[in-house]
Amino acid sequence: MRVLLTTTSFQDTPGSHHDLLAETGWEIVTARGPLSEEQMLDLVGDFDAFICGDDAITEKVIDKALPRLRCISKYGIGVDKIDVKAATAREIPLCFTPGVNHTTVAEHCFALLLGLFKNLVEEVTYTRSGQWKRLVGHEIMGRTLGIVGLGRIGKELAIRARAFALDVVAYDVYWDEDFARHHDIRRAHSLDELLPQCDILSLHTFLSEETREMINAQSLQQLKKGAILINCARGELVNTGDIVDALKSGQLGGYGTDVLDEEPPPADHPLLHEPNCYVSPHIGSRTYESVVRQATKSIENLKRVLDGQKPLAQVNPEVKIKG
Repeated sequence: MRVLLTTTSFQDTPGSHHDLLAETGWEIVTARGPLSEEQMLDLVGDFDAFICGDDAITEKVIDKALPRLRCISKYGIGVDKIDVKAATAREIPLCFTPGVNHTTVAEHCFALLLGLFKNLVEEVTYTRSGQWKRLVGHEIMGRTLGIVGLGRIGKELAIRARAFALDVVAYDVYWDEDFARHHDIRRAHSLDELLPQCDILSLHTFLSEETREMINAQSLQQLKKGAILINCARGELVNTGDIVDALKSGQLGGYGTDVLDEEPPPADHPLLHEPNCYVSPHIGSRTYESVVRQATKSIENLKRVLDGQKPLAQVNPEVKIKG
């Protein structure tokens, strides 16, 4: 079996997943993702499977990978960079790894949130440069946190938010009433209902044509003036230009994001130069603990499919696993 491995956190993080992969006996070819469609087209054709991150696995890529390609094993949960319809039509099982990174992503959201409220990056920069400049920050206690998407990560965020004495209101089409009642989370029945309540808004929804640029000039105006926006989901959920305008006008008090509409960003990307904007390089799920969980599950999924068994989690379960 010949497998293309593109995810860099898998490759760069030591752990038991490397031993597990070596034990399979597969021939592993590595590349440094995320890869564009053009880069993928240059590579594919002689692989039985992919262990991929956020690479562009388009219809063209899938077609070129055939007839040898037998499985796509996504390291992570977001599959918006993969043409799911094309994979399904060509009977290629697409596996993924839900439930492995919700804790670390929720923690990263709080790192960005607390950093913005306490001017943490600015203060550390001052002291490192020899300045003893003491800015006045804010508390988060008693503020209202709005969550878009009350799935695994949204729930983990809500639990931590309640511990910080935040009021929590959330919007999700699929509502877990028991969870919301237990953690005292109010329900908003629409984005329009949610936004005006928010001192802080955190995004935890998948990217789709319906959610693309859901945060734009119009929706930003619905937030309380000076609200903080956190995005550890997908960069394309927001309109970058509108975010910059809202930061400059003060309508948005700060933007903490782990994701951008272009990764890695060009040097002139506008969000890199806004003082009230914290951009981390898509590391929300990159912890030693989470990497091992994601990698182990992605390997196990692939092993099962290649052995003719049902994987732990499959995006397109209608595709039958061939023995």
